[in-house]
Amino acid sequence: MLPPDSAAPNLVSHIQRHSTEDGPGIRTTVFCMGCPMHCPWCQNPDSMSRKAQLIWRGTRCVGASDCLSVCPESALRRTPQGIVIDRGRCDACGDCVAACPAAALEILGRKMSVADVVQEAVRDKVFYERSGGGVTLSGGDPVAQPDFCLAIMESLKRAGVHLALDTCGGVSWQRLEPLVGLADLVLFDVKTADEEAHLRYTGVPLRLVLNNARAIARLGRPMWIRTPIIPDFTDSEESIRRIARFIRKELPTVERYELLAYNNLGRSKYERLGLEDPLADRRLMTSETMERLSRSASAEGVPSVRWSGMTRSEDAAEIAQDQCQGDMGVSV
Repeated sequence: MLPPDSAAPNLVSHIQRHSTEDGPGIRTTVFCMGCPMHCPWCQNPDSMSRKAQLIWRGTRCVGASDCLSVCPESALRRTPQGIVIDRGRCDACGDCVAACPAAALEILGRKMSVADVVQEAVRDKVFYERSGGGVTLSGGDPVAQPDFCLAIMESLKRAGVHLALDTCGGVSWQRLEPLVGLADLVLFDVKTADEEAHLRYTGVPLRLVLNNARAIARLGRPMWIRTPIIPDFTDSEESIRRIARFIRKELPTVERYELLAYNNLGRSKYERLGLEDPLADRRLMTSETMERLSRSASAEGVPSVRWSGMTRSEDAAEIAQDQCQGDMGVSV
């Protein structure tokens, strides 16, 4: 359940300039804190919560221990493995960050005003105009801070900036509609077509997500539908075909369908947050699998199916091993 917007300060995980992955042209992507879903494959675990969080970077630590003495909550202790953070005590006040001589401690989550975000975003307006780009609000998910994000969008709209909203659609339409109303483009996630799996993986009913997608289409907003392709979670060909059929039949404003291959770049974030990565043992998707899933979606009549992301090649040794195990009757 998302907290009320007033329950936490306006927090931004980070702002990425010169992005080319979050909509058309050159863009600035604002990653807001908080998300209504809890996908086990999330590559941004630092932005799932509405709370700022302290992390420790062991490679920078010089062992000065200044941080231990200044912490008002006694939330830090040194072990043979390094600094351990008691997250039940830590309130991310930042005293330890200021005291650390090696910048080994860092707060994830910047308190920013609407004016702060807008000022940073409009710095690249000339690049937006030349490339057909703009600003994308992402996260986490902007729906976790709707008042904050709505005010940002209103300011950027007045400045003539193209706006994209990147959302999982996992909240009520009443909460989502004002943001969609200001967006020039909606990047919308449909993670799986399996209702039971969607609820189990994300904590949000699939019906809510699909109804929001329909409502966005009724408003006439251009959409890019996105599906993360996660090994053993969302890589079912049947699920991709069902999503593609849904797009073709019910979402006439969709301009493209993107399949996003799983990457393991978020592993270091889990480590720094003291969390276990649920997908630590998963390998990258193969390019062959991504091509096959893309062809399956295209076969359902969806225009402009694309895939992107890190992949591995399926070499001859792997194929031979799989065939051998299959001949032996071993389930793989």
